[in-house]
Amino acid sequence: MSKRVRAVGGLVVLGVLACVSSAVAGMADRIGATFGLMSEQFIQAFNPLEGLVVGVDGGSLYLDLGERGGAQGGQEFTIFRKGEEFRHPLTRKVLGRYEEVLGYAQIRSVQPRFSEAAYVPIEGKPIPQPDDGVRITRGRIKAAITPVLDLTQSTTRPDLRRVPYLLAIALERSKRFQVVDPLTVADVFASGGAQVQEILALPERAVRISKRFDVAGWVVPVLIERRGVVYLDATWISAVTGTALFSRREPLLPPAAVEEQRFPWEPGSED
Repeated sequence: MSKRVRAVGGLVVLGVLACVSSAVAGMADRIGATFGLMSEQFIQAFNPLEGLVVGVDGGSLYLDLGERGGAQGGQEFTIFRKGEEFRHPLTRKVLGRYEEVLGYAQIRSVQPRFSEAAYVPIEGKPIPQPDDGVRITRGRIKAAITPVLDLTQSTTRPDLRRVPYLLAIALERSKRFQVVDPLTVADVFASGGAQVQEILALPERAVRISKRFDVAGWVVPVLIERRGVVYLDATWISAVTGTALFSRREPLLPPAAVEEQRFPWEPGSED
């Protein structure tokens, strides 16, 4: 083979590699920026709310929180019953009331002035009654983020290890979430102690893994492709039931719209 043929062949290979590199470059940043667009919807779903149970019908609860009160499908409330008052030992002033947690309410449908929720009991606790309280805590919601599940048909697999960190930053900045260290979570998945598919599809397994991290739920980022367009699908999985409560989907932002921020372990030319 002549030097000229080898040189031409080398140029062709370099051209192909350049195209591949261009196609996957900045993928982690694109995912992070795309999640930034939908993160406000996650934050709104966890705005602090408090209301009352107004009706009980078997496994369904009716709450006095509707669209006007900020209720949304997929929200998860703690159900509680107020008990006796407790007082300051010296002044005898009432400081508050004891509370007993009865279970959880996961909203299924929302009307302007009320909402219907699925009742999730806690073993040994009384069944909720009208006038029991429901709330989304004002404290930070503890969450974990799984590694990215890539369901696209792409033959190139970019390094997406940075994605959970980017998503964690977006959630932590909201002051509504406390995110488990992504490195700790990644170690469990890398060692085979858990799989992303289990969090998505096996409720009992998801609940068991959630207890390991003591979280309220999971954010599961998934890449899917439809008619040549790659989308980021971010799903919230309840740690109480292991089921998906809500999901948001957006097409990935184009590379030109994203400024790359790289970690030391990543190669310089691609993710």
